[in-house]
Amino acid sequence: MNIRIDRVTTRGGDGGQTSLGDGSRVAKDDPRIEAIGAVDELNAFLGMLHHAAPEVAYLSELQNALFDLGADLCQPHVQRARSLNEEAVVRLEQESEVLRVRQEPLSSFVLPGGTNGACWAHLARTVARRAERRVVALHDAQLENAARFLNRLSDYLFVLARYENDDGRSDILWNPKRGL
Repeated sequence: MNIRIDRVTTRGGDGGQTSLGDGSRVAKDDPRIEAIGAVDELNAFLGMLHHAAPEVAYLSELQNALFDLGADLCQPHVQRARSLNEEAVVRLEQESEVLRVRQEPLSSFVLPGGTNGACWAHLARTVARRAERRVVALHDAQLENAARFLNRLSDYLFVLARYENDDGRSDILWNPKRGL
């Protein structure tokens, strides 16, 4: 695929509409644009996470997969194979398990925090959940694996946060009776 971007500022969206990849125009608050934006935001958070945890090479693959998902989302009427298939979901499960088997089982909920990498992973996890909700809201059967992928991605990011916290040894555990 050849991509060439000559201009960034087009003024085409100044009236509150934007173009999808198939050329159709939709409102900027259209549910599909919300989904595209949430996936894009998640990708940016993965970039920050990768900066904080450069040893996790799989994050680059995940960023590319999310960009592919964005392409799928912006071309709803184009008949083509969707990028996130069953194999992508299974791979995420496998990557999660590689990290999880090194970690002790949880006896409490984990509060977001810890190392820099863990903090970014927790934040990315919450954004992944939002992206999943936005994709599910489209009620598009062609995106079923994408929703499953985002669900597994949030699980992976939770396990990755524990990995970044010395495989959970430095996790901050919830103390339910310790409130204000």
